Amino acid sequence: MTDNAPFHHAVVTGASSGIGAATVRKLRAGGWHVVAVARRADRLEALAAETGALAFAADVTRDDDVESLAAFVADHGGLDTLINVAGGARGVDRLATAHADDWEWMFQVNVMGTLKVTQAFLPALREHRSGTVLNLTSTAGLVAYEGGSGYNAAKFAQHAVTNALRLEEVENNLRVIEVAPGLVATEEFALNRLGGDKEAAEKVYQGVENPLTAGDVAEVVGYAVGLPHHINLDQIVIRPVAQAANHKLIRTS
Repeated sequence: MTDNAPFHHAVVTGASSGIGAATVRKLRAGGWHVVAVARRADRLEALAAETGALAFAADVTRDDDVESLAAFVADHGGLDTLINVAGGARGVDRLATAHADDWEWMFQVNVMGTLKVTQAFLPALREHRSGTVLNLTSTAGLVAYEGGSGYNAAKFAQHAVTNALRLEEVENNLRVIEVAPGLVATEEFALNRLGGDKEAAEKVYQGVENPLTAGDVAEVVGYAVGLPHHINLDQIVIRPVAQAANHKLIRTS
C-alpha cells in the first residue's frame, strides 16, 4: 500500500450521540466504511439504520469489550483510521470540593479509553503503513480554567498521549491528529456534566451567537482524515467566533 493510498475504513468511538454520531454521518456520506462504537446499542442501531454504518456496542474502558471490538473490526474489513471521540466531563466543582469519583470517571473514559482502543488497533494500523489516529480532545486540554480542574486534567493527559503517540509511531508512518474543540452545543455534553440539570445545561449556550455544532466539528474531522496521508494536521483548535478563548465568550443576551 502506498503513502497516498485512499483511506476508507474507520472506527469511530463515542458514536451514540453528538460529535461521534455526526462524524459517522460525515464519513458515511463520503463513502467510508465505518464501524460505529458506543455503549448504547439502541442508539447505535438507529444510526446504523440511518447511515449504513456497522454498529458495535462496547464500553471503551472495558478490556473484554475492546478485545471483542478489535476482533469484530478484523472480521469486517479491518481499518486504516481510528477516531477516538468517546469522552466527557462530570462536574464543575473547584478542586477544593471536587468529587474523586467524577475525576476517576473522566480519566477512565477520556484517557484510559483512548489508551485501550488505540493499543488494540495499533498492530493493524502499523501493518497498514498509512494509518491514522485522530483523538478528539478539547481546548480544556490546552488551557485550564476555574471549575474545570478534573476535566482539564483528563484532557491535558489525552493531549499529551496524542503528542507522545505521534513521536513514537512516526517510524510506522502513522499519522496522528488532534482536534480540540471549544464550545460545542450538543444534546448531552453539558447535560451530563451538570448532572442532568436541563436548565443549567441550557444556560451554558444561552445568548451565544452560533455556537459550534456537532456537525461543524465532524466537518473538520472528516477533512483532516480525508487529506492525503503525507499531510498531518498535528493539532486543530476549533471554536465559534464568539469564543475568542476559554475565558472570553461573547453573549448577546
